[in-house]
Amino acid sequence: MVAVRYETAIELYPYTQVPAQTMAPVRHPVVIVGGGPVGLALALDLGLKGTPALVLDDHEGAGLGSKAICFSKRTLDIADRMGAGRAMVDKGVVWNVGKVFHGEGKLFEFNLLPESGHRNPAFINLQQPYFERFLVDAIRAAQERGAPIEIRGRNRATAVMAHADHVTLDVDTPDGPYQVEAHYLIACDGARSPIRDAMGLSFDGRVFEDNFLIADVKMEADFPTERWFWFEPPFGGAGQSALLHKQPDNIWRIDFQLGWDIDRAKELDPDRIRTRVDAMLATQTGTTPEYELEWTSIYTFQCRRMEQFRKGRVIFAGDAAHQVSPFGARGANSGLQDAENLAWKLDYVLRGIAPDGLLDSYAAEREFAADENILNSTRATDFMTPKSDISRTFRNAVLNLAGLHAFARPLVNSGRLSVPCVYDGLSLTGEDGLDGPSVSRPGATCPDAPLGDGYLLADLDGGFVLLAVGGAAPQVDEISGVPLRTVSIPEPSDELRARYLGDAPVGFYLIRPDQHVVARWARYDPDDVARAMSRALGEEPT
Repeated sequence: MVAVRYETAIELYPYTQVPAQTMAPVRHPVVIVGGGPVGLALALDLGLKGTPALVLDDHEGAGLGSKAICFSKRTLDIADRMGAGRAMVDKGVVWNVGKVFHGEGKLFEFNLLPESGHRNPAFINLQQPYFERFLVDAIRAAQERGAPIEIRGRNRATAVMAHADHVTLDVDTPDGPYQVEAHYLIACDGARSPIRDAMGLSFDGRVFEDNFLIADVKMEADFPTERWFWFEPPFGGAGQSALLHKQPDNIWRIDFQLGWDIDRAKELDPDRIRTRVDAMLATQTGTTPEYELEWTSIYTFQCRRMEQFRKGRVIFAGDAAHQVSPFGARGANSGLQDAENLAWKLDYVLRGIAPDGLLDSYAAEREFAADENILNSTRATDFMTPKSDISRTFRNAVLNLAGLHAFARPLVNSGRLSVPCVYDGLSLTGEDGLDGPSVSRPGATCPDAPLGDGYLLADLDGGFVLLAVGGAAPQVDEISGVPLRTVSIPEPSDELRARYLGDAPVGFYLIRPDQHVVARWARYDPDDVARAMSRALGEEPT
């Protein structure tokens, strides 16, 4: 019998017995263990490309509690490409502005997307169960159009056996066990990954000596839709820091810093939580409005990752591969970037377009990204939770300066918010033959910009793209058997020119299926494009 580990908030894929449970093991191109945001996004992306994907999850839907709530512009761009982004933005709480306070005074505010010409906002706040539901809605729509995606709820992977050319999984269900085989197994089964543990793989890093209380509060309130963060809050019981975010359905996320040596059961007592929430609301509103406690939890900062994200035909993604503290919204957002990076590479390898070695570049690029996220998360945690008198003195000196002088504000670290990683200098990143803007350099994700009645990123879908900005490129259908689309923009908008040309009159970009720039040039040369394509496929350039 498959044990229930947590309460389900939304039933998304109820258990149904399938014929494979009474047959010899069926081999699938890709089996994904874990039906959270990363596993669902990977399955959807693969299915839309025509590569079959089977998802196994030990529950029947999203778990109770808001969990991850801050989803970044890059995540929304990815979701848009897969048909789920509009529903997320329509339901979510859009925000671009954050404010930082020290005690009772505001130090400064920031705008994460001050420029115009983007389809999506810097962030939305959306409870994770909704995020998962919208992905499943997009999967159901894709299945109706023939996408080869299958989700099996209440199917728990209990053992994994790796072979030279495939992986075998033992799976338990309410009707008993059976086996599944996969050319590639993708473990998206969370920070406590059973697959990782079953393979005896390490998950090393740092656990920070502090605890934070999450309280999701349902109430009518006039707070603006902004991110508010306090150092040394003016309300009792908050510890060294507190955070306030608005979510859909009149739910407000409040985080309180509790310290290290705590009685968790005592701190989760509803009356004790209400005392903290009452104190916060009274200082901000002058009164204590009526509210309900929707969900509460205590978490500890952890920054850890696997040494290698690929182990033969088993590949790890999301929290199974890397874990960071919640401040900075780098967990789920980096996991979605894992899925997008991996999907096109699996698709190309399984279709014989690229060698198996291309999957090694997934590990290299996303390990690089994990190190960047862990570095930022660790620095934020060290700033927010100083553990010595000297570090606290330095932190408070920075805060005092930031209230008076703009130069000190970049030193204030309440969580460097998630941005996509740039794969500078990595193996698939090609040459920069254009004296163009840094934001669109090789290795970076393509910045969005207005294009006609829509936006550029909507035109950069469907495989590799040769983009010509300020001029025209010859129509090229393929290079060395690899499909290639050409998008020419002879008269770019001001925003597109600023983000892709700078002072250059024309630019040519080779763009990967995950919308990262491979290489760019000031002139079109088919040999340059062919070499860059070979590099992007993990081949030795000729």
